[in-house]
Amino acid sequence: MRILGLLSGTSHDGIDVTVVDFEESDGALHGTVLHEDSIPYAPELRARLVAALPPAPTTLAEVCELDTLIGQAFAEVAAAASDAVGGVDAVCTHGQTVFHWVADGHALGTLQIGQPAWIAERVGAPVVSDVRIRDITAGGHGAPLVSFLDELLLRGRAGVSAAVNLGGIANMTVVGHNGLSAYDIGPANALVDAVVVAEGLNERGYDADAAIARTGTVDEPLLAALLADPYYALPAPKSTGKEHFHLDYVRGHVDRAQHDIVAEDLVRTLTELTVRTVAQDVRAAGIGFLAVSGGGCHNPLIMQGLRDALPGVEVVLADELGAPVDSKEAILFALIGWCTMHGVAAVTPGGTGAREPRILGTITPGAGPLRMPEPVERVRSLTLD
Repeated sequence: MRILGLLSGTSHDGIDVTVVDFEESDGALHGTVLHEDSIPYAPELRARLVAALPPAPTTLAEVCELDTLIGQAFAEVAAAASDAVGGVDAVCTHGQTVFHWVADGHALGTLQIGQPAWIAERVGAPVVSDVRIRDITAGGHGAPLVSFLDELLLRGRAGVSAAVNLGGIANMTVVGHNGLSAYDIGPANALVDAVVVAEGLNERGYDADAAIARTGTVDEPLLAALLADPYYALPAPKSTGKEHFHLDYVRGHVDRAQHDIVAEDLVRTLTELTVRTVAQDVRAAGIGFLAVSGGGCHNPLIMQGLRDALPGVEVVLADELGAPVDSKEAILFALIGWCTMHGVAAVTPGGTGAREPRILGTITPGAGPLRMPEPVERVRSLTLD
């Protein structure tokens, strides 16, 4: 069954897409990646999205328009990917997160936009969407959903192993003697990207190859203040997003620093914040093997910083697990789509904090009658090529 996975992450810079051909036998699932790509948002659309995100005020009219415009953008990307492989059986779209509601350590709601009906109309296949909220209704955080994929890829490794995704937010899945634990660590690229955009440091909106951070130095007092954020001390499961870690958050810390901080030093300090927060959690969990994915794995300062801070840990790219670093999350949503279509819960106990696993998402029918495949009890193993 060919499933097309779509998402735009917390860096909200574009749309990642992959098509995976899944074959299942007695719970053993094999996926062949047929297509993968990443398409930037049109500059005008990205600018409108950024302007509407917290803590900025917005209107329901703007949310409605963005829901349509992002849905149409996703639909075009999906149609091109579907055409490239000769058609797909279903689509799973994450959409674009615009708000993740967490209060007193509990996730109470989440909102992803990018109307799936536009995708169903354009591609003609059924579309699985709104995949996070069912986990939240079962007491979970709706994140990190990638823990389901991580557990399958890490299963069977000796000792304590983990996978960390360095997107806008860093999340980690730990698999060890005591089972599975997964949670959001804190910001990975979100704060650096916000400063780069606000200061006009790179037209691409991120610190490519750490070129900006390389010219700065770590402001230790500022770093200490950032590390004192109470979020880092919260126990797992926990989740966070740009509702907490955003540009005004950085500006508030800079204002309280009471000394001048040039942009390059700020970017370097925020880069080091990612290294320190990830490394301290890896050490605390006694992890011996760490597979890294997401945009942050292309930042040489982050990767070298992690290897320097974790001399006893084998730090590799997620490619070694069969999941390409730039398309791993799109593969995740293809996997969730397959699971939902087959009646399989795509949440691992301990992964999100939910009381029990749940089948995720809502299905929008495609061009014809909605025909579901025969249910599968569960996925026992996964291999990718």
